[in-house]
Amino acid sequence: MPAEENRPVSHPFTKDLIKKNLVLYNDDVNTFDFVIQSLIEICNHEPIQAEQCALIAHYMGKCAVKSGDYDEIKPLFEEMTVRGLTVTIE
Repeated sequence: MPAEENRPVSHPFTKDLIKKNLVLYNDDVNTFDFVIQSLIEICNHEPIQAEQCALIAHYMGKCAVKSGDYDEIKPLFEEMTVRGLTVTIE
């Protein structure tokens, strides 16, 4: 059998179905209170969850704050970027 027939078939939309993480990075600009409030408002975190994510980002340099499909994560990414938070989708 030719090698080409053994390769897995990749669907053009497969990458959109893979769960993505919204990752918050530490910065020296935003206050803990602002970051916590933003996570509550944008990501629907409970206050304790938002505080923990802010602390993880501060001490570890980054923290995955939300996961889901790309289409679900993209608007959160955009709103956090508008607020001046450093985030990526990974």
